[in-house]
Amino acid sequence: MPLFTPPHLRFLSPQTSLSLRSLHNSIATTSQTNSFTLSRSVAAAAAMDSSSSTPCKLVLCGKSSADNEIAKSLMNNNSLKLPDNVQVSTLLHSEIIDKQQQQNEESFCIERFMNSLSTNQFGRLLIWSPILPSTHDVVSNNFGELPIGTVCVADVQYKGRGRSKNVWESPTGCLMFSFTAQMEDGRVVPLLQYVVSLAVTEAIKDVCDKNGLPLIDVRIKWPNDLYLNGLKVGGILSTSTYKSKKFNVSIGIGLNVDNEKPTTCLNAVLRELSAAACALRREDIVAAFLNKFEIFYDLFINGGFQTLEELYYKTWLHSGQRVMIQEKNENQVVESVVTIQGLTSSGYLLAISEDNHMCELHPDGNSFDFFKGL
Repeated sequence: MPLFTPPHLRFLSPQTSLSLRSLHNSIATTSQTNSFTLSRSVAAAAAMDSSSSTPCKLVLCGKSSADNEIAKSLMNNNSLKLPDNVQVSTLLHSEIIDKQQQQNEESFCIERFMNSLSTNQFGRLLIWSPILPSTHDVVSNNFGELPIGTVCVADVQYKGRGRSKNVWESPTGCLMFSFTAQMEDGRVVPLLQYVVSLAVTEAIKDVCDKNGLPLIDVRIKWPNDLYLNGLKVGGILSTSTYKSKKFNVSIGIGLNVDNEKPTTCLNAVLRELSAAACALRREDIVAAFLNKFEIFYDLFINGGFQTLEELYYKTWLHSGQRVMIQEKNENQVVESVVTIQGLTSSGYLLAISEDNHMCELHPDGNSFDFFKGL
């Protein structure tokens, strides 16, 4: 049976410290349940060593002429940096076209992405790279240099960031991208991850519907995982810093689009549902996500998460889920069962005990890196 890594549970009345032991009526147990979206590999270390002397290529492209002027300024000023002294080579997408440098078929198609994008802010400046240590590092380390909403996409990344500072290799076929947002109310910053996860699931539905494809029902596993047919196919990482009375938030998303290992992927499930030759493309999903996220983000900022709660609860896996908890009382361990009702206003799990006490389920190690210790 899948487990959350033990969090702390706090009864709202009376306040009591508890620990979560197990989840019932949840996702079917598999040997791969705890696999991250993107496979970890010893090859990651080798990739880091071999790439240290080769600059990471960052290709910049804007949606409009004004956005392209920003891209040009970033390139001319050599503004973009990466941690660990990784060298960077920056160029404009227009230069690649002028030089007739053809991308291979597996590369991210920038033109297709831009043609599908319809936002006013998010994604209008794109940074693409064939191989990167981490898309998250690009946006978080250059936050002050980039317009809010900038998105970074990589075909392959070898030092992707996961929970508990795990490092992950992300092979071809994975969709890896990160983008930026900025918020003023720190009380709702932890809720942003839920807006992101909901936008991912709805974007996949939009792409399927637009292309006449069978519906792929990706579901949300609290707090930041994406599941399909009981297997993990995606994950979200949000980090933030506080500067000049604003929270600078970097959001990273990994999604198995066309790689079946270590669990499954969207296109593998799509092939099972349709006899016709069809496949989802990463460019369409990123553009659809940013289009949907911008709508959801405006609702969230102006009306609170309650504007999205009903849809979120239809998409997550936990309504009515029974949770066994253990409370240490001197030398004894007392077990009890609670049932998940939804989310609290702070974004934690809200549950009710058999004697009708409301309780709040907390993950371990809360910080601006929302997933530390999970």
